[in-house]
Amino acid sequence: MADPIVFAEGLHKTFGGTQALRGLDLSVPQGTVCGVLGPNGAGKTTAVRILATLSEPDAGHARIAGCDVVGEAAKVRERIGLAGQYAAVDEQLTGRGNLRMFGRLYHLSRREARRRADELLERFGLMEAADRPVAGYSGGMRRRLDLITCLIQRPEVLFLDEPTTGLDPRSRGEIWDSVRELVADGTTVLLTTQYLDEADRLADDIAVVDHGQVIATGTPDELKATIGNRLDVTVDDPAGLRPAATVLNALAGTDPTMTGPDRLSVALPGGGPRLADIVRELDRAGVAAADVRLRRPTLDEVFLRLTDRKESLR
Repeated sequence: MADPIVFAEGLHKTFGGTQALRGLDLSVPQGTVCGVLGPNGAGKTTAVRILATLSEPDAGHARIAGCDVVGEAAKVRERIGLAGQYAAVDEQLTGRGNLRMFGRLYHLSRREARRRADELLERFGLMEAADRPVAGYSGGMRRRLDLITCLIQRPEVLFLDEPTTGLDPRSRGEIWDSVRELVADGTTVLLTTQYLDEADRLADDIAVVDHGQVIATGTPDELKATIGNRLDVTVDDPAGLRPAATVLNALAGTDPTMTGPDRLSVALPGGGPRLADIVRELDRAGVAAADVRLRRPTLDEVFLRLTDRKESLR
């Protein structure tokens, strides 16, 4: 098996009295998308800053494409691109002007900077707006332009920190398509996002970070399988919520959550009861159920379970 292109082991980082990272480990194969998920303050951004050579760890080590992020920081920077949460482009310049400027900053010749700018504008569907000032671009167009400025030097690893924050669904879809194109060409993407559906659609593997550590890894399907199926029960009358919750607690061994004014949901353990048995138990408790269904959990539910941030019916 090839060495991971992104590797971190035992990363620690403290700011004042706050431990941002507490021994974080990460391994990302080349040519994949790794989604890094976690609550606010979990340590995601700190980890990305260390991997992108913007900060140094207090302990532990990390490598990008075999280069140490501390001892070989300059080599690492030659191999990576970084797009933050907000577009870092000059609004007074045109799209073409921005890309040419970044090309020169990356030490390309004027001719190569022009050629590379036109190539990227064409590839990512911005050629028609290439000569318009960026101030007139939509939010999605700005984010796409920001993304492709990171591609001027053809990075081996691209760090995307919440790339679709604040975008409408159409613009988010355009960014997703762009990311898929990059990976198809062999770029490795490390994606931090608050949108669980984004990670579910884009990520080959996911690392869940909480309290400065990676607490779970796997493909989206593997992570969903760890918490079993979900049972959703919708009652005819909200008065039936409490007896229904008692039945679900007995079946699952945990309190259900309210997912609507008349709906409960709970994770069932592997090899749990059959749907017919569940309906029978609800009938015995006098619960009039409008709908009872078993389904696979969403990534949102996996995230809430792993980070222990859920509200139970009390």
